[in-house]
Amino acid sequence: MPLLERRINTENWFSSDVEFNKIYPSNIQALARRHWTPLDIARKAANFLASKNNVRILDIGSGVGKFCLSAAFYEPKAFFYGVEQRRNLISYAERAKEILTLKNVSFINGNFTQLDFTNYDNFYFYNSFYENLAYTDKIDDSIDYSGELFNYYNRYLFKQLEQKPAGTKLVTFHSLDDEVPPGYHVVNSEMDSLLKFWIKI
Repeated sequence: MPLLERRINTENWFSSDVEFNKIYPSNIQALARRHWTPLDIARKAANFLASKNNVRILDIGSGVGKFCLSAAFYEPKAFFYGVEQRRNLISYAERAKEILTLKNVSFINGNFTQLDFTNYDNFYFYNSFYENLAYTDKIDDSIDYSGELFNYYNRYLFKQLEQKPAGTKLVTFHSLDDEVPPGYHVVNSEMDSLLKFWIKI
């Protein structure tokens, strides 16, 4: 397929959230409203996080990859990495990546605590720890949930972000901000502060 035609076909998927979500099976589409980042949020976050060429951006708890895939489309000069514990969700993300023919995105099957944060420059966090709280909507029952894990993950991410150098950028969406160290300052916020843009000073 010629490059221009391939690009046009890819752009069609990004015409709306409804169209994009069709790239996934119906059971995954049903989770979109609660668990997957909307395209307009992904565009804004990607624009903020990818302010330099070749910047490496990590999505912590990437699910079926919607943020990484859309961000990679909007910001082709940056590299997006998604880490996700559930192998089946990684499979959906990889399949979508193939359909979209994106080269600047990669998915990692594992727990974010196993990663070396020095390999990444900036971060996106759509409160992937929230499932550990009681009475919350969960994607599935394939992993363990507990309040202890919620607290552990928040403390772990806090420490990792604390060690990052000045200038590190972070975008949080629907976060309680427990994982954000005091060195990070909000430089912009939208949606009644549900979406926040941070820089470490």
